[in-house]
Amino acid sequence: MNTKAVALAILILAVALAAPLLPNSTAATTADEQALRQFKLVDWPRAYREQNVQLLDRLLADEFERIGFNGERSSKQDELARVKATPPDYEKFSFEITRLSIFDNGTAIVSGTGTITGTDADGPYTTTYSSSNVLLKRGGAWRAVASHVSGLKTERAPRP
Repeated sequence: MNTKAVALAILILAVALAAPLLPNSTAATTADEQALRQFKLVDWPRAYREQNVQLLDRLLADEFERIGFNGERSSKQDELARVKATPPDYEKFSFEITRLSIFDNGTAIVSGTGTITGTDADGPYTTTYSSSNVLLKRGGAWRAVASHVSGLKTERAPRP
């Protein structure tokens, strides 16, 4: 075996032995993905459904801004006040995540489609919308800094 082949073999062996000692970015990403799914699919909807402003206060960064389907902007304080004053009037809410991207700088984008079903004075309805959220990881916890809602569509069941 020549010197180059021996050096290459030693290098490969050293990397193979050191690999278990390297940080596992896949495990970190998986933990962050789970945390973000919990945030978007469980905690955030729960805060609105239960009018839990303490939970919502923890989820939203101080500089949070929401842009609604009609272009209306609201701050974190606006959202907290609205949730406190407005009980939900829907029967069921679900959200399907279509994008979950985590970036090396502690930023994430979570977007997808929300579906709300309920009954109001005009009868049963189903409303769908698209939503994109930007989150930052601060102090080990994810916080929403921006939310944009668009494409709001409401369908009504035909009356008998």
